[in-house]
Amino acid sequence: MKYQEFVARVRERGEYDNAAEAQQVISVVVTCLAERLTPDEARQLGSQLPAEMGDFLESAAGGAQRIGVTEFLRKVSDGIGATERTAEWDASAVLSTIADAVSGGELNDVVTQLPSGYAALFGRPNVSG
Repeated sequence: MKYQEFVARVRERGEYDNAAEAQQVISVVVTCLAERLTPDEARQLGSQLPAEMGDFLESAAGGAQRIGVTEFLRKVSDGIGATERTAEWDASAVLSTIADAVSGGELNDVVTQLPSGYAALFGRPNVSG
């Protein structure tokens, strides 16, 4: 999937007014996700996404911070400047698009690194590690 196609899908799912708004949401959500992944997992996930996102994931990868969904959404909310409910919508628009773009095995690897509850944000509530 090309980056512009990824942005278009997120824009459609999130019902954003323009591509710039979708790109801002993608940036914040991917940063928050990358902070929760090991550098190796971020690299593996990035290898299945558009190059722009792969580079971003690798540079933002953190020490696999194990925070729950509520704290994750709070960080997304702070980054976007929205309510936590809106942040849940935004996170789901991006993460479900990621889930569509990567293999099932890679999605499972990512969800395995995250505390319980994240799979639903990826649009795959039955996926677990």
